[in-house]
Amino acid sequence: MKKLIWLLPIAYMVLIWTLSSFPADEFVALPDLSLDRIIKESLHLVEFGILYLLFTVALFSNRQLTKKTSLIFAILACSYGALDEIHQSFVPYRSATWIDLFKDVIGVTVAYLFVNRLFLKKSGSAR
Repeated sequence: MKKLIWLLPIAYMVLIWTLSSFPADEFVALPDLSLDRIIKESLHLVEFGILYLLFTVALFSNRQLTKKTSLIFAILACSYGALDEIHQSFVPYRSATWIDLFKDVIGVTVAYLFVNRLFLKKSGSAR
């Protein structure tokens, strides 16, 4: 059962990939274009932070959460953000920018610092 928890981050990665395969306004387009843009741009700050947190939950559930594994999966979440930006560059009506990648990395970094401060502060591994 503990191994099944790994389906959460994998399913979330599939969801990210699927949603970024569609034009930005495919599912939701708010009437106020500036508000629509602000909300969608701010999602970069949380989207890949959530991915890292899902990895953390899987690691913690399997008693594998250490400073080393936390860092490895933070890098993996950032790398998936970069891959997603590359993927979006090939999707009509989508864009890929360094700013978006930077926001993805900021989201992962904030989540990483939170996890490391909360769970891994002294011993280097979660109990």
